[in-house]
Amino acid sequence: MRATSRLLQACRITLFTRENCGLCTEARSVLSDVWDTRPFQFKEIDIIKSDSKPRWRDLYEFDVPVIHISKSSAPEEHPQAASKTVKLMHRFTTDQVKAKMDLVEKA
Repeated sequence: MRATSRLLQACRITLFTRENCGLCTEARSVLSDVWDTRPFQFKEIDIIKSDSKPRWRDLYEFDVPVIHISKSSAPEEHPQAASKTVKLMHRFTTDQVKAKMDLVEKA
């Protein structure tokens, strides 16, 4: 059996969140629905507790939830490269997430 190109080019989704965030709970639910049909690597970063310098909090304090979508083989996210990242912010649907995943996989 041969691996499909989708498996070889799997995506990584990083969810930037914070405690007591209702929209973040909705975002997790959307990502769970996407996962059911299209698995991906997942990482969650609490922007308040993150140690990175510069800090994710400085970038996304008023914008969570935010998701970054990248190839699983791409380097880990860093705040200085965030402007070049494929992302969705605040409210998003499963179709929007899948469309961004398609974009990343084709790149």
